[in-house]
Amino acid sequence: MSGPNELGEFLRVRRAALQPEDVGLQGYGVRRVPGLRREELAMLAGVSPTYYSRLEQGLSTNASEAVIASIARALNLTRDEQAHLFNVARPERTPRRRTVVKPDRARTGTLRLINSLLGTPAVVIGRRSEVLGWNRLGHRLVAGHLGFDSPGHVADRPNMTRMLFLDEHTKELYARWHEEAVRAVASLRVLGGKNPEDPELTALVGELTVKSPEFSRMWAKHPVERCVSGVKYFRHPEVGEFELTFEVLTPPDDSGHRVLMYTPDPGPGAEALELLGRDVETTRGSVVRPGR
Repeated sequence: MSGPNELGEFLRVRRAALQPEDVGLQGYGVRRVPGLRREELAMLAGVSPTYYSRLEQGLSTNASEAVIASIARALNLTRDEQAHLFNVARPERTPRRRTVVKPDRARTGTLRLINSLLGTPAVVIGRRSEVLGWNRLGHRLVAGHLGFDSPGHVADRPNMTRMLFLDEHTKELYARWHEEAVRAVASLRVLGGKNPEDPELTALVGELTVKSPEFSRMWAKHPVERCVSGVKYFRHPEVGEFELTFEVLTPPDDSGHRVLMYTPDPGPGAEALELLGRDVETTRGSVVRPGR
């Protein structure tokens, strides 16, 4: 996603984030560069320094699962980071036939489902964080400045990550923007590890790297996390500040689609959604039709 040696970049960033004391080693003197030395990590992983150096330099692409697992343990990686390491260390070895990328579309049943949730904001997101559909309350919550039918305009449909970094309305929407941005970059890293040959995902990363210094800095740190639940803090232009719990549901197919839903605790969040919902015209069973 960011160059020919994604594995090496990931290993270097994670190694630099560890101090000898973090892994039970004693550090001596002043280090010229931060973090563990290559030979120290190699020792912890039980591999030769030469072999580990070749991995970081992109000169070895056939590491066994046992070696990758040992390196993951030495780096104290989280479960999501371990999965990402395996993805970038063992890329698809059979060249894929290039095919025309067809515009993605949400299933009609999924759109009907979210439109039946009259009091719950919901957004259907594609495998590249593009918006494939939303219900009326979800639209009013996260992108009221855009047209409700904009997900149906395939050529320029909204993208949650692009909006977060490049759209001023969206940047102002989140009271804890930096926290939200890091979470988005970490999720995009997960998607990139699973789909390294996706040209549209690569183009999105390239665009954001060029246009957003904040994204470029965050991307270079290689955060990796599957963000499937948590709390989002809003500063909404119509109803003020509040927080909502979010859950990300994944349909049991290979579409890569996700359904993002927001729910409030009693208090300001519930009151804010009630106020937003008062002016939302909803029709049970209505569906956002994809554009042609």
